[in-house]
Amino acid sequence: MKSSAILARRQPQAAAQLEPRSKRRFSTQRKKVTGHPPPTPERLMQFAWGYAPPLILEAAVNWRIFDLLDKGPQTVGLLAAQSGASERGLTAILNALVGLEFLVRKGTRYALTPESAAFLVSTKPAYHGGFFRHMSRQLIPNWLQLREAVGTGRPVVAANDEADGQQFFAEFVEGLFPLSYQAAQVLGEHLGIPRAASPVSVLDIGAGSGVWGIALARQSPNVTIHAVDWPAVLKVTRSVAKRHGVGDRLRTAPGDLLEADFGAGHQVATIGHILHSEGRARSRQLLRKTFAALAPAGTVVISEFLPNDDRTGPPTPLIFAVNMLLHAAAGDTFTFAEISAWLREAGFKNPRLLEAPAPSPLILATRP
Repeated sequence: MKSSAILARRQPQAAAQLEPRSKRRFSTQRKKVTGHPPPTPERLMQFAWGYAPPLILEAAVNWRIFDLLDKGPQTVGLLAAQSGASERGLTAILNALVGLEFLVRKGTRYALTPESAAFLVSTKPAYHGGFFRHMSRQLIPNWLQLREAVGTGRPVVAANDEADGQQFFAEFVEGLFPLSYQAAQVLGEHLGIPRAASPVSVLDIGAGSGVWGIALARQSPNVTIHAVDWPAVLKVTRSVAKRHGVGDRLRTAPGDLLEADFGAGHQVATIGHILHSEGRARSRQLLRKTFAALAPAGTVVISEFLPNDDRTGPPTPLIFAVNMLLHAAAGDTFTFAEISAWLREAGFKNPRLLEAPAPSPLILATRP
């Protein structure tokens, strides 16, 4: 069903570029190099420490560092007294966060940057801190078994099976809500939801936190939501919908996606980060079932991690395919060309892309 990790679409810098050796404090004279410079291990060593930034961020979130600094700049001693963490431990991660540009330091006081103030303070609407808890507690322990999974071709956790997956997803889907909320708002504007003069029924498939349906429902009182997911996950969906003031317009249908009641006559169907864990065969079945549940002229919307057609980039969808090796028996990431072919096979017309603040553009298609 749903999966984790929502990463940036464009290739990030692995780390800050190192200064040319000629500018470093202890550099020595080198012979002039002609042509292409010889390879160095610098980029490789930057990747070797790639696990550190998310764990440092998670530790800071856990000890409420960003929340405490939201009150104003503070010293290590003040932060230690309020958080209960050790001064030695805080000094280490605070300085690392300065180096990573999530904090700034003036004298002995640390302060938030605009980025950390917007996304790492738990009371802010775009809070992303829950994602790092998901990374450290659920994903990274499984990634440590990647060598074995490559050998067997089998996942460490079959998160797409109800027996294993219900609790796995119920524990983290709420933390993913902010990662898709802006994209869902862009979708609503594109579909004209704020101007809807008649009822709009949204089928939210693999609803999780309910972000897609909830965002559209908040744009218009004419929107109702039909959310489908496992029972334990739907408890989270109902809680989030109530908190956002749309709980009275939410209906739920528990069960496996290929067996649950989708209803009929919906104007919009959203499939947010679902296909990658379903695999090819189940995804094609799911799209046929979605087609049958939509009204004529209804729109299906798919959010996914999309590699290019040659599967040479961007890095995030390709890395996420490895994540699927670890977490789903048939999971993978799929190209726009692949998903477009499945949509046409199911009867949809005009598969197209919509740019949105998401890991990849949204895919839209229409039921004739």
